[in-house]
Amino acid sequence: MDRKVLSRIETMAVRLRRDVVEMVGVGKAGHLGGSCSLAEIVAALYFSRLRFDPKRIGDPDRDRLVLSKGHSVLVQYAALVELGVIPREEIGRVKTLEGMLQGHPDMEQTPGLEAVTGSLGQGLSIGMGMALALRLDRRPGRVWVIMGDGELAEGQVWEAAMAAAAYGLDRLTGIVDRNRIQATGPVAEVLPNPDIERKFDAFGWKTLTVDGHDVAAVLNAMDEAAAVSGRPTVIVADTVKGKGVAFAENSAAFHNASLSREQYDEALAGLDRQLAALGRVE
Repeated sequence: MDRKVLSRIETMAVRLRRDVVEMVGVGKAGHLGGSCSLAEIVAALYFSRLRFDPKRIGDPDRDRLVLSKGHSVLVQYAALVELGVIPREEIGRVKTLEGMLQGHPDMEQTPGLEAVTGSLGQGLSIGMGMALALRLDRRPGRVWVIMGDGELAEGQVWEAAMAAAAYGLDRLTGIVDRNRIQATGPVAEVLPNPDIERKFDAFGWKTLTVDGHDVAAVLNAMDEAAAVSGRPTVIVADTVKGKGVAFAENSAAFHNASLSREQYDEALAGLDRQLAALGRVE
């Protein structure tokens, strides 16, 4: 795989995390942990694999990205800022009445979003409907649905999984952000959900497992998913909650939390060091 492509996406993932930290800011609660765990996945989609033209966001042939775990929308906002779809000044107006970026996705307020999500468990059903519509309309678009591992406790996910397989929706790809921590603690303690891959396989899906922070592995899995015929695919991505922000990693406390001035400065400084190590400070 082209090293320049990998380097660009690795760098973009750190930039997305930095944007997320700026959006959370000081003294205002925000979903830092689950946004940071998704940075490589979102960077790989928007900056390499997603058929999405930021100058033609309404193109009927575009790919669709549905962020079912809508509380992590800050990282999607960050990608849309980096693409120029959302003005950068909006970063400082997140969760304010005058801003277009709210705590959960709002299609009427924010350009580039495909669904209103955040009531967990609904995104796969929405994505399945989109995939069916694209097939009926003979459009080339693919649908990607990002879910959290804690979210898989919702029964609607499995109803959609069963239906998607029954309809043979091979242009539907689910991505599970398996960071193993949800709002109130480890998934294994709140409501254990082991053998995610075996469950999807039993429902008729092609299943893939990757390190969600290994850009090459993520891109290869996305390519493999796109090549599958006759059934949907799920990529189970092992990730670290709060990845890239040392004090927030693997901590349920930063699922949705405010940052002190010291924590905010520490997070930005750490991400700036990561960018410097990658050779890209802006």
